[in-house]
Amino acid sequence: MSFIRKRGAEIMANMSNKKIPMPEEHPDVRNKNFEEVSLGYSKEQAIEEANRCLNCKSKPCVSGCPVAVKIPEFISLLKEGEIDKAAFKIRETNLMPAICGRVCPQESQCEKYCVRGIKGEPVAIGRLERFVADNMTDIKEEINSSKNGKKIAVIGSGPSGLTCAGELCRMGYSVTIFEALHKAGGVLVYGIPEFRLPKKIVEKEIQGLRDAGVEIVTNFVVGKTATIDDLFYDGFEAVFVGSGAGLPTFMNIPGEELKGVYSANEYLTRINLMKAYLPESDTPVMKAKHVVVCGGGNVAMDSARSALRMGADDVTIVYRRTSTELPARVEEVHHAIEEGIKFQYLTNPIEIIGDENGMVSAVKCLKMELGEPDASGRARPVAIKGSEFEINADCVIMAIGNTPNPLLSKTTKGLDVNKHGCLVMRDPEKSLTMRDFVYAGGDAVTGAATVILAMGAGKSAASEIDELIKKNDEEKTIRNRNRNR
Repeated sequence: MSFIRKRGAEIMANMSNKKIPMPEEHPDVRNKNFEEVSLGYSKEQAIEEANRCLNCKSKPCVSGCPVAVKIPEFISLLKEGEIDKAAFKIRETNLMPAICGRVCPQESQCEKYCVRGIKGEPVAIGRLERFVADNMTDIKEEINSSKNGKKIAVIGSGPSGLTCAGELCRMGYSVTIFEALHKAGGVLVYGIPEFRLPKKIVEKEIQGLRDAGVEIVTNFVVGKTATIDDLFYDGFEAVFVGSGAGLPTFMNIPGEELKGVYSANEYLTRINLMKAYLPESDTPVMKAKHVVVCGGGNVAMDSARSALRMGADDVTIVYRRTSTELPARVEEVHHAIEEGIKFQYLTNPIEIIGDENGMVSAVKCLKMELGEPDASGRARPVAIKGSEFEINADCVIMAIGNTPNPLLSKTTKGLDVNKHGCLVMRDPEKSLTMRDFVYAGGDAVTGAATVILAMGAGKSAASEIDELIKKNDEEKTIRNRNRNR
């Protein structure tokens, strides 16, 4: 063994194979309030965890990040206690590190490629990103005072819209975000609960964009208040659609019209955006005792854990496959189990039963078994004949997915959608829609996905918009020059 390889092996052997555990509020305390569950590293814990990083020259972790955060570089700065410098390094490519550090599925992205994970647990990249973001000095986004005179419109203030707007603002564009709701943030404010992502964190990140020069207009429904064509008429040279996927999906089973049946979208919006969990809130939401949540993704976990905090005696997640196929983050499932959420696997709802007053009283289900893989590669659930049973419930939350709202495509000529209602791109690898000068990214294109993937799409679109406008300006200059000869 060469000296270098031997030294590398010694370093690996002297480092812990496990991450520094994240301090958390006790399950029996946190399941009764909406305060943040994960409490964050201390400085000592963060530096100790940072020292597990091998600073690989090939930087495999960066390849797994949709916004290409310079991970080894920021961790190296953190090792030296240079928190502000580490923050600046992250913000070179990611304007919302405090959010990403909390909600990104790092285990399937950057940490998936961490070399430390080969013989142990990967470096806790997400936890370190959160620590840096939470503990940096109040860094102001540098304002680009040399504006280029070009106006860009961004539809939606969710992760993709905010990222696209921030990147374009850095490039010198005058950017206006048009948000349909009364508060900016998209899914970050209406979908993800306070106990996972405190809203003061979101507000701080958004204020940073405002301070940098991004204008945000709320209560403005593009397609109704004004159309995309109106925006072009008003002088916007390009439009980015980051309107998300806010149209809930239902199972189309008997009883979905009963009182006590919610889409996860409505349930979480009432709680998160409208603060229905506060005693002084005037937003109604059912204070159910026996809740059944249909679905197995992060939204299902958020709905179930929120229902428990709203006072439910018992909450059951019904999922038609096994725990192995659950699409939710491992951390969210772990927290849900700790807090007392029940999981009913290999179970599929077939009817919601009501009482004489039209209220939910039970959910009729079928037991399932796994068959051959489906198009997604996962084992297909197959119903077991004659296995019907009922689960007692006074509230059912449907968390089986969302699709994009059709308003924009219906009011904009040339804005094509596929059978799922998602916007169609001219080139699947690019952000330009079938309509000239209209770009799109995030859930409006992919359907419901992750925050960081939406951010990556917004960032890519900003580069493409910049490239297009510069190309057009160049062509105009050449035409004018030829005309004057």
